Amino acid sequence: MSSISSTSSSAASSAASSASSSSGSTSSTTGSTGLANISGTGILSSLGLGTGLDVNSIISALVNAQQAGPQAQITAQTQEDQNQVAGLTGLSTALSGLQSALSELTSSTTYSTYGATFANTAVASATTLPNASPGTYNIDVTALATAQMRTSSALGTTAAVGSGTLNISVGSNTMNIAVSATDTLSSIATSINNSTNNPGVSATVVSGTNGSQLVLTSTSTGVANAFSISASSGSSSGLSALATTLSTPGSNEATNAQLTIDGIPATSASNNVSGVLTGVTMALTATGTSQLTVAQNTAPITTAVNDFVTAFNQYATTVGTLNSYDTTTGEAGVLLGDSTLAAIQSQLSNVLGASVAGNSIGSLASLGITRNSDGTMSLNSQTLSTALTSNPSAVQNLFASSSGIATQLNTLVTNYNSSSGILQTRINSLNTDVTNLGTQTTALNARMAVYQQQLVQQYTNLSTMMTSLNNTSSYLTQSLASLNDTSSSKS
Repeated sequence: MSSISSTSSSAASSAASSASSSSGSTSSTTGSTGLANISGTGILSSLGLGTGLDVNSIISALVNAQQAGPQAQITAQTQEDQNQVAGLTGLSTALSGLQSALSELTSSTTYSTYGATFANTAVASATTLPNASPGTYNIDVTALATAQMRTSSALGTTAAVGSGTLNISVGSNTMNIAVSATDTLSSIATSINNSTNNPGVSATVVSGTNGSQLVLTSTSTGVANAFSISASSGSSSGLSALATTLSTPGSNEATNAQLTIDGIPATSASNNVSGVLTGVTMALTATGTSQLTVAQNTAPITTAVNDFVTAFNQYATTVGTLNSYDTTTGEAGVLLGDSTLAAIQSQLSNVLGASVAGNSIGSLASLGITRNSDGTMSLNSQTLSTALTSNPSAVQNLFASSSGIATQLNTLVTNYNSSSGILQTRINSLNTDVTNLGTQTTALNARMAVYQQQLVQQYTNLSTMMTSLNNTSSYLTQSLASLNDTSSSKS
């Protein structure tokens, strides 16, 4: 019976040695995934007592070996998907920058900026709107618009004016100021300025050597903004006299601005003259003559073209990285050989190299924009400046017409880079795949937990059986020895 015990112990030792070797080789690929992360391992500390085996190592090796292959596939696919997402996101960001520059090139406001200058700046200055038209005009300002101003007779500072109602009108709007028997010029001025029905008159009191005088001034220039004053019937003689004095024309009456544009007469209630020249507002400051020049401001166009070249070069640099291959290290860009990237490059290149039919400039190269060997662009600023000076509308047509280069590029990029475009669709699909792979990892861990529990049960049963066999072997050995002793004593 001693041979049974010896044989069992030898087999167990062999299994333990094999398990230990297997465990060592698999732990490097699965890392911490395996026995240590699976529930129900506490019982393993008591296993192996009957077998002499390192059960912890055996079960860990078996679980890791079972899990390593599927987990390696999941990990590799997850990394590949995440690299693709990073690459496509980088491409999308570069295209967004290009799209922003293209929007600037196709915007009508980029080409609807005009400057207006007076040769004689003492006469006037000017501002423009997008609907201005280029041209040169001879301006003759013969009169400036003025505001009406009337001054009352002098009274004592604290003298009461008299009671009644003072009526002040501008056009069809009238305010009625109630004046008490104790009101002074100062209190009347305050009532005028604080009235919610004030039609456009400002009041102040000037205290001079002769006493205090009430001064009324229109808040706006021009004949239409002149005011009239009267006292209501029943007003005191003092208030009526004040109204009469303020109604008497003086040297500061309301006038309109008078001017001619290329001999055509015009008038304006304000010295800020608008509506006479389309899209131009003239701020008159003095009488006199001057030439007004309205010309397109090409600075925004130059800025837009430069922004386009910069954005395209950023896109080209990004694409160069995504599509790269280092022959020395063997490292490849994450989108090397990607069909979507290849399609975008090809289609953009076709548009950039095409000509716009009927355009006097024709192509980007003729405008000073050329392609370099690395895919980036270069801009000849002098060539662009010459084109803008000689024919800015042709530059606009080259970029922003219905068949313009920027218009075509913008449509192309939008198709790829919109929220429902090809790039976002692929990114969404890859992110869904990453989520599914995470679910597969969870399911794999669950299966390995079940497998581990099965192994625990199997080795528990083995331990029980081996303990029983060892106990039986020990009993038989002792019994045999006892019989031998008895036989020896009888002989």
